[in-house]
Amino acid sequence: MGKAYDYLIVGAGLYGAVAAYELKKKGFKCLVIDKRSHIGGNIYTENADGINIHKYGAHIFHTSDKKIWDYVNQFASFNNFINSPVARFRNELYNLPFNMNTFSKLWGITTPAEAKAKIKEQIEAENLTGEPKNLEEQALRLVGRDVYEKLVKEYTEKQWGRDCKELPAFIIKRLPVRFTFDNNYFNDRYQGIPIGGYTAMVEKMLEGTELWLDTDYFEHRDSFDSIADKTIYTGMIDQFYGYQFGELEYRSLKFETEKLETENYQGVAVVNYTSHDEKFTRIIEHKHFEFGKQPVTYITKEYPKQWEKGDEPYYPVNNDRNNELYAKYKALAEKETNVFFGGRLGQYKYYDMDKVIAAALADISQM
Repeated sequence: MGKAYDYLIVGAGLYGAVAAYELKKKGFKCLVIDKRSHIGGNIYTENADGINIHKYGAHIFHTSDKKIWDYVNQFASFNNFINSPVARFRNELYNLPFNMNTFSKLWGITTPAEAKAKIKEQIEAENLTGEPKNLEEQALRLVGRDVYEKLVKEYTEKQWGRDCKELPAFIIKRLPVRFTFDNNYFNDRYQGIPIGGYTAMVEKMLEGTELWLDTDYFEHRDSFDSIADKTIYTGMIDQFYGYQFGELEYRSLKFETEKLETENYQGVAVVNYTSHDEKFTRIIEHKHFEFGKQPVTYITKEYPKQWEKGDEPYYPVNNDRNNELYAKYKALAEKETNVFFGGRLGQYKYYDMDKVIAAALADISQM
């Protein structure tokens, strides 16, 4: 007698939802499970007072791949939101990414030639030779002392929980520097926020597929392994293998969301706080993602923290030690015939949303 399902999909995030939609189209019967009480993984949005709150940090969809853009537009209409964050260093405000607005505010200059000369002068003043030994040296070679001190150093130290001299240079292979007055953070051709929030978009992907929430795969692993022919697993790969080679390292986040009885708190969706004066790295004001005019607003402060078991893992720490450890788990995964690993946790890789979708489509096309 055949098993109850063709595929068990562990995780109702973006990768799992795309997999479920594509496999259903192919005629397979799937069961999607998630340990959380909601779908959408970290792109989950929750509506309050007509404002879609990004519960796990800001998610702005952007891509240069028209096929991926057309794909997501099957499930939602996207607005024309352009990500134009602001950096706050103490009481000074700067536009991001680093551009002519940033440089004119920093130095009082007015032309691209002056900005280039100023950065060149600051880089040369550092007198650095040889390969950069750490993140600080790498940043100083790219943007010079002023931009580094005010907009990179303390923000990065908060993000990673260690001094920039202790962080590897590869974390910032490049820093985007523009000599135009353009505050659009992304270079991608297509950009926006799904009207009605990401949860509604993922709901459409999962339509017609059986879904069990508040369901932990590891609590009932034997029974789950027996009800489907194949498993698509989007959780942590080291947990799947019982941490047998040790734990992979992640950075986690803590969110504090509050309702404010004001129409407009900061005038922009995202403000990065770049000094150590605040423990949080940014404040998100959710209504600005959808140009809201509600009489109240919701803001979220985002605090980085070291991941510990039980925390939600957000960013893989892809240094040499962790990459070597992941390679051991990947070698085990490649021997599996009925289990497929996907997404940022299954593949221990930071993915933007469009890349998650592209990876899921590529993987499912071979199943």
